[in-house]
Amino acid sequence: KATLDLACSRNLALQAEKKLLSRMASKSTVTMFIDETSGAVLDELYRISKEHTQDRAASQKVIKDLVKVAVKVSVLFRNRRFSEAELAVAEDFKQKLRQGAMTAVSFHQVAFTFEQAVLSRLLEECRDLLLRLVERHLTPKSLGRVRHVFDHFANAELLGRLYSPGSPFEPHLERVCQGLNQLMDQGKL
Repeated sequence: KATLDLACSRNLALQAEKKLLSRMASKSTVTMFIDETSGAVLDELYRISKEHTQDRAASQKVIKDLVKVAVKVSVLFRNRRFSEAELAVAEDFKQKLRQGAMTAVSFHQVAFTFEQAVLSRLLEECRDLLLRLVERHLTPKSLGRVRHVFDHFANAELLGRLYSPGSPFEPHLERVCQGLNQLMDQGKL
């Protein structure tokens, strides 16, 4: 009985931690938990989203969803909630995300190499791996957040505009790619 009570207490504490941290997903709170480079990338992703959608609230929501998902995954990882099989999926996700980042940077650095279908597919594969990783641990609402974030940034029209030479997105893409390069160099991505 004591072991069962302890397990229930741990689960309750984990749920409370996930809930509390996801409610704190505002810009001022996030800056306490993430490094400067990641924060700069998030800022540029917000600006890209806002420029594309022309909707401040929708852009804030997609970034807030991204932060909430990242926080929940890190809480689960820190509390060793993933099985060995799930940790293998996490490693696949990490490799696919890095491949996506390298591809995004390469498309930016080498003129006229951008292929929307390739980048969209990589983002969709990342989405599917992350969903496999967290499907047993997160609520349907949180799984919807995962889909929302990846589907938003995998959008063909958004990617086409983002990589269009001379577009208003160019400075934002440049800063995102600089940040991605720094994160990869630091081993954080």
